[in-house]
Amino acid sequence: MRLFSPLYRRAMVWARHRHAPWYLGGMSFIESSIFPVPPDVMLAPMCLAQPHRAWHLALLTTLTSVAGGLFGYAIGYFAIDALLPWLQESRYWPAYQTAVAWFEQWGFWAVFIAGFSPIPYKVFTIAAGALAMTLLPFTLASLIGRGARFFLVAALMAWGGARMEAALHRYVDRLGWATVAALAAGLLAFR
Repeated sequence: MRLFSPLYRRAMVWARHRHAPWYLGGMSFIESSIFPVPPDVMLAPMCLAQPHRAWHLALLTTLTSVAGGLFGYAIGYFAIDALLPWLQESRYWPAYQTAVAWFEQWGFWAVFIAGFSPIPYKVFTIAAGALAMTLLPFTLASLIGRGARFFLVAALMAWGGARMEAALHRYVDRLGWATVAALAAGLLAFR
């Protein structure tokens, strides 16, 4: 059953759209403070579709993500008291508590790791503001961590280019169903 290949084709068309960089920048900004979907899901197909623009797209993603991180910092700095009741009831509460503990122990490195890894960066931006982390180290750690992550994604996609796009198109349905099966097996195993 070919469920994933039409979605893949549509994603690649959207990745080539003339307004796609604006959407990527907007998504990168809001992901750093409130949105749950990481910008990599837009950056990767855009770099595959336009490998000659990969470095530009990685820079755009990095800068808008760091700007969004500064917005998250401002949320934490100015509005943490209003957010705490909601945060305590949300699924982000354990991550927030971890972020606070990491800040107390590692500061700069906590932001760097959150910026580079799949850990929810937005939780760390808000926690950094709530704990009044010094702004310059926060910004530098964000630039280095986010930049390393997004330039790595861009480099891998640009390197693969048209060959990778064709291979993905050929195997996307198999990969999609394998992912669904793995997720279902994981959910069953953890029940």
